[in-house]
Amino acid sequence: MKFALFYEIPVARPWSPDSEHRAYKNTLEQAIAGEQAGFHAFWTVEHHFLEEYSHCSNPEVLYGAIASRTSKMRLGYGVRLMPKPYNHPVRTAESVAVLDLLSDGRVDFGTGRSATRIELEGFGVDPKDTREMWREAIEHVVGCWTNDRYSFEGKHWSLPDRRVQPKPLQQPHPPIWGATTSDDGHAQVGELGLGLCSFAVGVSPEDVKKKIDIYRAAVAKCATPIGKFVNNQAATFTMALCAPSQEEAWENARDSFEWYPKVGARQIAQVAEWMAERNQALGNYGYAADMKAVSDDGSLDLLSLEYLVDSGACVLGTPEQCLEACKRYEAAGVDLLLCLVNPYKIGHEAVMQTIDLMGKHVIPSFG
Repeated sequence: MKFALFYEIPVARPWSPDSEHRAYKNTLEQAIAGEQAGFHAFWTVEHHFLEEYSHCSNPEVLYGAIASRTSKMRLGYGVRLMPKPYNHPVRTAESVAVLDLLSDGRVDFGTGRSATRIELEGFGVDPKDTREMWREAIEHVVGCWTNDRYSFEGKHWSLPDRRVQPKPLQQPHPPIWGATTSDDGHAQVGELGLGLCSFAVGVSPEDVKKKIDIYRAAVAKCATPIGKFVNNQAATFTMALCAPSQEEAWENARDSFEWYPKVGARQIAQVAEWMAERNQALGNYGYAADMKAVSDDGSLDLLSLEYLVDSGACVLGTPEQCLEACKRYEAAGVDLLLCLVNPYKIGHEAVMQTIDLMGKHVIPSFG
């Protein structure tokens, strides 16, 4: 199992004129430290309008800054939003290719369709169309990368014959990943031959294993991947904080580790409310109804740090405790563990300490 730093880039209130500046500068410093500590990769989200939760709306600019200051660590889109009008497939192909060239072939191309009302509604995206747009966009991106000249006429986009340039350095193209939460999404990601980004917070490694098993069964049968090769890798993410003592770790983590999953779940729950207002079936957003149910019945408010630790749904504590938690993810079949080292308002020094301690005492234990 390999390790990656994973970022939302939260900016907690109260805000000052330099809050976002500091958040980005700290993230850059942490990324550089991550390479030195032995982290395999650096991934961030693409989110829009999510106040405090994520101010990471244009991550490829950040990737370019990190690429220029590192030499080994891979750079992961975690994820690029594919539906229209978030990103046109041609612009996506161009963006990823430029980063791949500048980073000497270190890009992992994670893809997704968006899961919050505030973003979908903000961009005028109809939820029922997102899965088919996601799939169509990936097909177009692969075509742009792997043909000298290319044209397409799809349901959502079209392009007359053009040479889309530049081309990526990695051949035939960077590894492609698909993000999902639902069981049927895990199966579809596998059926398409994509790497898996299993995104669910507050879930034990043993529950993650059940979802990875769905993916493994599907990807094993993939004969015609949507890309030019099958990317048979499974990633998941977890909140992570490592400190010299358990007391320090818990004190630094409590507010953020409890805040992040509650706010994230409620953002997704709003999709169910929105679609009900539109008299629209949830379709492949069925998991949003589950989020709404746990929010409405109050059980989400019971999510505590103690619950997360007891269920193994985070990496927290001393280096020894963090090592044991990570072994559970390895046993679950995780190939890449995305470590969310600042879910909300964990201080820069505490994050740097996590990176250092995991680099010295956790990562070396995994081949």
